Amino acid sequence: MTVRRTSCNLCEAICGVLVTVEDGRVTDIRGDESDPLSHGHICPKAVALRDLQDDPDRLTTPVRRSSDGWQPIGWDAAYELIAERLTGIQREYGRNAVGVYLGNPNVHSLGALTHMPTMVRQLRTRNKFSATSIDQLPQMLSSYLLYGHQLMVPVPDIDRTSYLLMLGANPLASNGSMMTAPGFGRRLKEVRKRGGKVVVVDPRRTETAAVSDEHHFVRPGTDAAFLLAVIHEVISQGLAHPAAYVDGLATVEAAVEKWTPERSAAITGIPADVIRRVATEFATAGRAACYGRVGVSTQQFGAICQWAIQVLNIITGNLDRPGGTMFPRPAVNTLLGLGRGHVGVWKSRVRGLPEFGGELPVSTMAEEILTPGDGQIRALVTVAGNPVLSTPDGRRLDEALGSLDFMVAVDPYINETTRHADVILPPAPPLERDHYDIVFHQLAVRNTARWNDAVLPKPAAARHDWEIFRDLGLALVRRTPWSRRRAEATARLRVPPRWIVDAGLRIGPYRLSVGKLRRSPGGIDLGPLQPALPGALQKSAKRIDLAQRMILDDLPRLDALQPLSTDELLLIGRRHLRNNNSWMHNSARLVKGRPRHQLLMHPHDLADRDLADGQLVTITSAAGSISVEVAASNDIMPGVVSLPHGFGHNRDGARLTVANQVAGPSINDITDSAFTDPTAGTAAVNGVPVTVTACTAPSSPG
Repeated sequence: MTVRRTSCNLCEAICGVLVTVEDGRVTDIRGDESDPLSHGHICPKAVALRDLQDDPDRLTTPVRRSSDGWQPIGWDAAYELIAERLTGIQREYGRNAVGVYLGNPNVHSLGALTHMPTMVRQLRTRNKFSATSIDQLPQMLSSYLLYGHQLMVPVPDIDRTSYLLMLGANPLASNGSMMTAPGFGRRLKEVRKRGGKVVVVDPRRTETAAVSDEHHFVRPGTDAAFLLAVIHEVISQGLAHPAAYVDGLATVEAAVEKWTPERSAAITGIPADVIRRVATEFATAGRAACYGRVGVSTQQFGAICQWAIQVLNIITGNLDRPGGTMFPRPAVNTLLGLGRGHVGVWKSRVRGLPEFGGELPVSTMAEEILTPGDGQIRALVTVAGNPVLSTPDGRRLDEALGSLDFMVAVDPYINETTRHADVILPPAPPLERDHYDIVFHQLAVRNTARWNDAVLPKPAAARHDWEIFRDLGLALVRRTPWSRRRAEATARLRVPPRWIVDAGLRIGPYRLSVGKLRRSPGGIDLGPLQPALPGALQKSAKRIDLAQRMILDDLPRLDALQPLSTDELLLIGRRHLRNNNSWMHNSARLVKGRPRHQLLMHPHDLADRDLADGQLVTITSAAGSISVEVAASNDIMPGVVSLPHGFGHNRDGARLTVANQVAGPSINDITDSAFTDPTAGTAAVNGVPVTVTACTAPSSPG
């Protein structure tokens, strides 16, 4: 029996764990108290690492679709087939005839981050999509506009703050998101223990809201009106005092002049006196942080929301202040390896939505496959993603994938998306690979560093994800004579991830190395966040301009919002601690217990429609209808209904034994791909107008 240290890389919390191995099998997983960031905290997902390792549904060798079903294929033969088909389609229809979709787990994998981008670049396609545009894109956009880099995202210095204002965020379920804060519940208690205050603004009384000092219901999609009113009050009360390197305050003052608390109250449902009080408390707290996540990003005004959150922190002097919002200083400077970003350099072919950072909004992917013409996607590469369940209008995308000439997936499962693939390449599971977290140290509430060797040896026949991207990339290089940087690409693909991390550590601010980190397998504490501005700004002038024209030009669209209607219902998603999008539903330990697929609805809304708790109902939107059991809840705002994300299994061809028994439809069968934030291009999957009526039989998978 041996005990190995590693970290759980299933979510952003990157908790340190101790894994007990007996006779080559994992027998126990528990928190590592020596980890300087997580201090022994873990959630149920970490324990489920062993379920991923032992899952009999997990593919261990490449498979190819045939008339007789899925058949094994050798690695080299698979690479050659894929490269031949993809480059052949590009020669016939143009380079944009191949599309790429990248799922969320890629940012949790060292090998994917070091080698996948180089492989994808060999395709030279502009039809690239990822989970970014159904998640954090507005945060990255505001960071690009204000600070000069898409991943220069300030995080709440929660361990020192005295006032935390959260919108559309539920860190007790997520352990922090775009804010790596394992053990968030403990950190929240510490805020209150030292006399601080936590205020949550959300259409649902979430797990986080339930343990906060205040919770205020807000009509979905109107958070921007609340934020602009708070900014209006801060300025009008003379409480704005931004740093000397900040410009544009007068322009912002003029832009928010009409957003009085009274006007905001009529639209948001938050009383005007509450808005005034929150504004005053925030501006005078001394150490305050405003933080917003998925709920304010994935709505029709996501870009305005995330910009306004930054403006509020900046004008109250809370940016780059201990206890406010600060920039981490990771041991590997991620900003050096990731481009600063760009926006609108090209637009999607069918609808004309802007790219961001080289990616098009995922809400356009189905139409780019289904709409004939020059640039139509005829082949698709998906990596660690299940967009049929995780992106808007999933039914239409399901149809679109079935029409492709060729599809390849890098994924360990035959799921609702990869069942359409012609070839599937399965990477080795997390416990069989080395790990260093490149991305989430960049978003952590404390500076730490940790390298972990693989807990278990990889079988000889298996491949790490970086090896898959290396060999597939090399096969593409051999078939792309147009590549002007073939030698550079070849060299990049051949360098192992460990070497890349070691180089990054050595040139980083702490002059570490993989060797030094291996001698401290529990991790190294590099200290609390430190002020870094204006020097750290990724702008030559080292100044912040609040008056971003892209955002200001979108304010008239917000002006058109009307007061609350008593007849409408707006749909929002919700998150659960045991869920991780769609792909953790094949773990029996994570899906056991009470069903959690129900539609939450306020008792008054049920009564108004002659519906009863536990009844089967039909939810209808512009995109379609699904049926599900409804549950009465006083934790949901009247006029709002909530359905969890990631369900909708049991589709023909998906080989997920446990997940296929999990009840619940896919919320993305009724989210509308045409409902977006046109500024950021983000899918608006929160605040979707729906009707809810009685039904007699289910009408969708799950």
